[in-house]
Amino acid sequence: MRILPTAAASVVLVMVQPGLAGAAADPSTTVSFTITSGALSMSVPVSAALGSGAPGTNIGAPIGAVSVTDDRALLSAAWTVTASATDFANGPSTVPASDATYSVGAVTTTGTITATPTNITLSNSPQTVVTGSSGVGDNTATWDPTVSISVPASAVSGSYSGTLTHSVA
Repeated sequence: MRILPTAAASVVLVMVQPGLAGAAADPSTTVSFTITSGALSMSVPVSAALGSGAPGTNIGAPIGAVSVTDDRALLSAAWTVTASATDFANGPSTVPASDATYSVGAVTTTGTITATPTNITLSNSPQTVVTGSSGVGDNTATWDPTVSISVPASAVSGSYSGTLTHSVA
């Protein structure tokens, strides 16, 4: 019976030992911070060569990576990418932009964003090619579009060039 009185004495000592007060008397610290935001930006290849072909054929190739970076840190992020082209010229000879197509291909994303591609026939006016929706925080989307030219049967031989313009908003 000696064990029971010793155990009871130990419990009493713990209960009255100084420094074991409840959490209500503990001091607290308010911690705060700021999350900064960045910009919505885009990168595209500087140039692209599609190859060569005879009149009446199709010429096309992937042009290189196109990327959207959304560093705005928004609760509800969305953006739209458009593409347009000038007519393709070789001196006075031209191939209209409308003889070209833009195929988005696979879109790879990071962060939280739903990227929806739309293949288009190019024109001199901007058209939607990728829409980002349901985004949260920072996100990116990258794709490698294929541009194809349907060379008119009446095209004159030579080296043609035009400008493909991407925009994000």
